[in-house]
Amino acid sequence: MSKGIPSVQDIKIAVTSQNRKTITGHAGKCRKFWVYEVAGREVRTKYLLELTIEQSFHESDHATPHPLDGVNVLICGSLGSGLQNRLKLKGIFAVHTEETDPDRAVAAWLAGSLVELVPDAHDGHEHGQGHGQGHGNGQAVPITALSNDAIFSQPLQSKP
Repeated sequence: MSKGIPSVQDIKIAVTSQNRKTITGHAGKCRKFWVYEVAGREVRTKYLLELTIEQSFHESDHATPHPLDGVNVLICGSLGSGLQNRLKLKGIFAVHTEETDPDRAVAAWLAGSLVELVPDAHDGHEHGQGHGQGHGNGQAVPITALSNDAIFSQPLQSKP
């Protein structure tokens, strides 16, 4: 597979935005997502998807269909490795970043220049426990390669 995003493929990119303005953390509890429909490297449409509490990743059943199942990429301010694995099983590539502007993050991801962070490693907790630790503490660690079964392969940037 060549580097970069396939230019002929239509994709959907979702961005966590609980406040509807910036990229927000804790993707598992987020209920508001900007969804970008992209053709090649051009954003065609952008709309806000609002979920119920029961539809949040934190509350929803892993085995049932989810409103974000048609998304190819999820950009967020933080997520745990458990959610990242769940999304991978659904064919969604999760990106943890410090970028706060949704439009800039999508443009940077499409250009292959979005700085990606390692997900928070707090996936073993019970619901309602373990929160408040590990969020926003993702370290900027270079991610040099994606697994062979990744949806996309693009050069990933590390923080200076």
